[in-house]
Amino acid sequence: MLAAAAVCPCPPLLVPEVAAGAAPELDAARAACADSLGLLAASRPDLLVVVGPVDEAGPTRYRQGTPGSFRGFGVDREVTLGRPEPDTAGQDVLPPSLAVAGWLLERAGWADAPIEGLGVGEPLAAERCIHIGNEIAARAERVALLVMGDASACRTVKAPGYLDERAEPFDAEAARALGAADLTALKGLDTGLAHELKVSGRAPWQVLAGAAEGAALQGTLLYEDAPYGVGYLVAAWS
Repeated sequence: MLAAAAVCPCPPLLVPEVAAGAAPELDAARAACADSLGLLAASRPDLLVVVGPVDEAGPTRYRQGTPGSFRGFGVDREVTLGRPEPDTAGQDVLPPSLAVAGWLLERAGWADAPIEGLGVGEPLAAERCIHIGNEIAARAERVALLVMGDASACRTVKAPGYLDERAEPFDAEAARALGAADLTALKGLDTGLAHELKVSGRAPWQVLAGAAEGAALQGTLLYEDAPYGVGYLVAAWS
């Protein structure tokens, strides 16, 4: 059963070496992510599953110790998903969202439970995401989720998706649902609108909603902003 969850954004700019001179602009987001991971560790899970967006529909699974890097963003910085394992050499590298998760876990000094990674993509239907979440929750007596994903990338004219007037209300409802642990609202997120607004977190959030069925968790919204025209949300469920 799901014991706790942390929801974090996944821009590589969270990693200070990638952000370089702009790093201080996301200090508040980094602090909120650290707080959410602290609450996750306090739940003493038997298994941590890290869920993040990928380009393909998925689901794509990644073992503990799978390597990743930020070389694609001009920085020679390597990470692994949890502690390195001797038999992960030659595996596919982590997608950016899970590489950011690996960095967050490394920064938090996570060493509490075995870790698995799961990539889910924008084409994955809501019903399938929810079913995947159900399966994850049944994996161990106490399961924790680290859920990576961004809200709309259409919040300002300088945003990656330019300005869309529908973006702010969509993000506000997503923030409310994540802060309230409102499973019905998360399951009902409009997949078509999320695609148009370039929301990378929709599928991971719906996996979370499926995993949380029957768990009666309480949510807290720790951070909500759009510093680069992209909605970044941090929440903790316990």
